[in-house]
Amino acid sequence: MSKELVINAIGPEIRVALLEDGTIVELYVDRRDETNITGNIYKGRVQRVLPGMQAAFVDIGLNQAAFIYVDDVMNGRKNGNFERVYLSNDSIEEEQDGTPEDKTEGFEAGDTVVAGAAPDISIEELLRDGQDILVQVARSPIGSKGARLTSFISIPGRYLVLMPTVDHIGISRRIVDEAERMRLKELVMSLRAEGFGYIVRTAGEGVSEATLIKEMEFLTNLWFDIQKRFQSAAAPSLLHEELTVTLRSVRDLLAHEADKVTIDSRTLYASVLDFVEKFSPRLKGSVSLYSGTEPIFDAYNLEVDIGRALKKKVWLKCGGYIIIENTEALVAIDVNTGRYVGTHNFEETVLKTNLEAVKEIAYQIRLRNLGGIIIIDFIDMERKSNQEKVYNSLVEALKKDKAKTHVLPMSDMGLIQMTRKRVVKSLNRMLCEPCFYCDGEGVLLSKQSICNNIYREVIRLCHDVRGERISLRVNPQIADLLLGGRHDIIVSLEKFLQRQVVIYPVPEYHLEEFNVVEMFQP
Repeated sequence: MSKELVINAIGPEIRVALLEDGTIVELYVDRRDETNITGNIYKGRVQRVLPGMQAAFVDIGLNQAAFIYVDDVMNGRKNGNFERVYLSNDSIEEEQDGTPEDKTEGFEAGDTVVAGAAPDISIEELLRDGQDILVQVARSPIGSKGARLTSFISIPGRYLVLMPTVDHIGISRRIVDEAERMRLKELVMSLRAEGFGYIVRTAGEGVSEATLIKEMEFLTNLWFDIQKRFQSAAAPSLLHEELTVTLRSVRDLLAHEADKVTIDSRTLYASVLDFVEKFSPRLKGSVSLYSGTEPIFDAYNLEVDIGRALKKKVWLKCGGYIIIENTEALVAIDVNTGRYVGTHNFEETVLKTNLEAVKEIAYQIRLRNLGGIIIIDFIDMERKSNQEKVYNSLVEALKKDKAKTHVLPMSDMGLIQMTRKRVVKSLNRMLCEPCFYCDGEGVLLSKQSICNNIYREVIRLCHDVRGERISLRVNPQIADLLLGGRHDIIVSLEKFLQRQVVIYPVPEYHLEEFNVVEMFQP
């Protein structure tokens, strides 16, 4: 399978697309704002400790307060007396069984390292209102939820991830040669500063001792510099900023996923070349400058797929379709046969539609970066064997996804429940905003319902008022209906109230907006 990074940097934002065999499977957007701050390190100030939630709100200088749970607060003890360490790259969260000694074995940046049980200690014993604290963003703000923080710092480099608060050595799971794993572990153990933890990344396979020493020195000096800044900076303030989406994608994907990178901006091309020269000179030949005349995403036919990923309905090749609905609590996906009627019996038609839907669902989940609880309503199948086929097919299709997923077997109602690790905003939240007209409701009252509401509201407001005329301001479409097909409503009001009702269309009014603005006394 060929993989390529296509970077569109001409314009107000930078878009990074990961292609597999020419098809876009992941999209990262950098708008040079505060939407993605995962990995940034701050000097924060505790705003409020919440004993009932065993958490605290922390001011890190954003418009919205961040929060930190008790399990993510370092209490000054290392050697296993903590529960989580969030590595700074945007990737999956994973927990493995085993002893504290092997808990970080095989983890990459972006994983969650579990290294022992959290101490039986309350948030009030660790934090107080007004306290300054060194924190790292484990998850960027998403919707109405503030950034999630941790005080267990991790700093990724090209070959290593430094964890200054964790006394442990881990090796990437993608390094499978046992002799190489042992060599790297013993080498890092002998070179590291006492008490410092490291994870050897996949790119570290085969690197020399001199290279590891150089990177350790760089990461250690960076950590000491962050500590110095913490001592002198005022809270809240940014102490260390993670790499941009572009450079992070190049660092993490080019080495062991993408075969090449194509960039349409000469300035960014030069910047990426300098970055690659510093981190991995052998990959310079994989970076190229796009020289076409049409926009790069058009040349790769990516805009169509991106636009398709923002729509609720997605058609399948067989004629069926899926509906994807995002709610505050979960994502609901519904599978329908649509225009597909099949050629054999109904059960085979349903099975084919469900199996085709599985591939599209797994693809859309990854491309849209959907997270949290996901409920999939497949078309009902009578045979248990067919239900198992659909379930196994979904599990297999999700293996391509780097984000951690957990899938439950299909229920008797044809539902599959699954979860996917949510780290950054979904594509829909990143590129869209609630409709200014319906406020994100997705529906409007029918014109008939609005007219009926107007009738009841006028009765409510004007029943006890003795005036000569009632002036009613409404949206022009409602005015046309009240003066036309539903003129009987006005006639009924005038008869009931014994007053004249005058309709004034107001173009600026929302369809559902109306107002009784004048009532003249005799």
